[in-house]
Amino acid sequence: MKIICIGRNYADHIRELDGGPLPAEPVFFLKPDTALLRNNAPFYVPTFSNEVHYETELVVRINRVGKAVSEKYARRYYDEVGLGIDFTARDLQRHAVANGLPWENSKGFDGSAAVSPVFLKLSDLGTDIQRLRFEMSLNGEVKQSGDTAQMIFGVVKLISYVSRFMMLRIGDLLFTGTPAGVGPVKPGDHLQASLLGQTLLDFDIK
Repeated sequence: MKIICIGRNYADHIRELDGGPLPAEPVFFLKPDTALLRNNAPFYVPTFSNEVHYETELVVRINRVGKAVSEKYARRYYDEVGLGIDFTARDLQRHAVANGLPWENSKGFDGSAAVSPVFLKLSDLGTDIQRLRFEMSLNGEVKQSGDTAQMIFGVVKLISYVSRFMMLRIGDLLFTGTPAGVGPVKPGDHLQASLLGQTLLDFDIK
């Protein structure tokens, strides 16, 4: 099982992050399965970072095996969606980027991929995957509010693009990018995230 994470997929997040140009093609990276944080278990801020940020994302679960999937058929590769938090050690990432180094230590550490315990059937939601609203609150204050209609690259494009480079397998998780509003977490915080008004993530930061 792979955790495939899309970067730079919301223009407003790019503006707040570094103000760079919009990508011409999807940008993606991987997290190991040890990064999974399941069942709304607490997230423990790692001791090696002084600046861990949340990034709330729609997560698509792949439901069949595929390689070099055309956009025409990409819709067959998912039928459920959930929410996830891509926790990022921003200080480590910033140092790595400045020095031209890989930044897996800032993205792939244990527990850095929180995934909702429930995934929702798109057929039950009654709407298109590119018309989904989600939001995240920290200590009761809304910090991120996203709409998949604002993605630079839609889910169909993402599945087709990633599958050019690596085979997709049943159970792979596709984190589809984060909107603006990312920020730090600290011990004692409480994080909640909802999709179309339904709370899917609800856990403590320790």
